[in-house]
Amino acid sequence: MRYLLDTHVVIWVAINSSALSKAATQTILSPENKLYVSIASAWEVAIKVSKGNLRLDGGVSEFFNIIYQNGFELLPISKDQVKCLETLPFIHRDPFDRLLIATALTENLTIITADENIHKYDVQWIW
Repeated sequence: MRYLLDTHVVIWVAINSSALSKAATQTILSPENKLYVSIASAWEVAIKVSKGNLRLDGGVSEFFNIIYQNGFELLPISKDQVKCLETLPFIHRDPFDRLLIATALTENLTIITADENIHKYDVQWIW
């Protein structure tokens, strides 16, 4: 199976957080699963670190290290993902989360997220 990790999930994996659900942890640890992180998540981290809303030693460079050290694959933003945003209902206002939803829809990925607003979309997710 193919999964897209929400930004907070990537950080929680790095710190081995107990906030990760059992289903999320099992999915992430399963070697047969392919795990992806959108470049939009790195963009989100860079903005939050620069604004002081997120403390991550090493900033976005550390976020990239977390991705590579855990064997996650970084996904670029495609024109199809951006096109999908145009028709996506405005249930969720966060532009980064909206792009993750569009990515999951266009790339046929299941999102691993604790964000309940994402669950309101017609997108596959687990938590």
